Amino acid sequence: MKVLVVGAGPAGLYFSYLFKKANPRCELRVVEQNAADSTFGFGVVFSEKALEFLRGDDPQTYDAITQHMEAWTDLTVVHRGTPVVVDGIGFSAIGRLKFLRLMQQRAASVGIEPEFLKAISSPQELKSYDLVVAADGANSIVRRTADFGTTITPLGNKFAWFGTTKIFPTLTQTFVENAHGTFNAHHYRHSPEMSTFVFECDAATWHRAGFASMREADTLSYGEEVFKETLGGHRLVSNKSVWRNFPNVRNARWHAGNVVLIGDALRTAHFSIGSGTRLAMEDAIALAKSLVENENETAEALAAFEAARRPIVEKLVAAADASGNWYDRFPEHMRLAPRDFAWSYIQRSGRIDPARLRKISPKFVDG
Repeated sequence: MKVLVVGAGPAGLYFSYLFKKANPRCELRVVEQNAADSTFGFGVVFSEKALEFLRGDDPQTYDAITQHMEAWTDLTVVHRGTPVVVDGIGFSAIGRLKFLRLMQQRAASVGIEPEFLKAISSPQELKSYDLVVAADGANSIVRRTADFGTTITPLGNKFAWFGTTKIFPTLTQTFVENAHGTFNAHHYRHSPEMSTFVFECDAATWHRAGFASMREADTLSYGEEVFKETLGGHRLVSNKSVWRNFPNVRNARWHAGNVVLIGDALRTAHFSIGSGTRLAMEDAIALAKSLVENENETAEALAAFEAARRPIVEKLVAAADASGNWYDRFPEHMRLAPRDFAWSYIQRSGRIDPARLRKISPKFVDG
């Protein structure tokens, strides 16, 4: 079988590793338009036990990743300067570049050497392969070569990814207000030396603050001032930390001809639920499994992949959409008292009702 994987992020690399391992004689090529160490943002966060699906089937990859992860068992919500701890809501995180390098090592272990700084020259190039796996992200080039029924809906809030040397004990959501409006920071450690700091605000606040005309250094200074109590004297660090609106990518069709979408090329899940990378890796597992079970018969394998995976994805995406919508209205929720605000926050995705929350977070509920 002749396979082209476009995109050497977690989805593309993990699929390539799994499929090559199961089919050593297949001709598998991976191309990536960016450099090998080109990754934006700072940390990748996973909800508690998000990588447990790897433990049984792929213990080597599980061990390779988890030994480098920072983990914690509580979540903190800070509103009006008051921290509210929600016990039992665990997360773990790892630096994006570290994670990418680990996935490159897994691919190398089965003889895969991605071609970096390599773009697809034309749609005709794709036709020479039995299978093309589009793992090239939310702005997928491959997705434009066929009709997948794609819609991209930007959310209202503006956000930018920063880092900081301040090490936070838990994943923390800090909400503050100044003369320009309301702001939120998602912050968590992703290594013993660094934390991720996602700075977010509603569109009206963004315009009033003048971010549209600010240089990057001025944006950093503004963020440091808004969150000076949170940062405790530490500076923010930028890595092409441009302002963006989160794009909700959806596709009516997951495959067309010999092309199949996985990861963010297929659908995005709002970063507030910590499931984007998990979804991408689970896509890779499901696609490789379907190809093996259907003996590399492309049409049957792609249909089986979508049939098995779509219900699972749609359930998680619904939760991500609910969470993203809550963030788009977070200034309204900030009218609540700190504890009521934390209740609203923790139930934002619709996945945790009060009865279940009592089992998970007894200290928070009884408090």
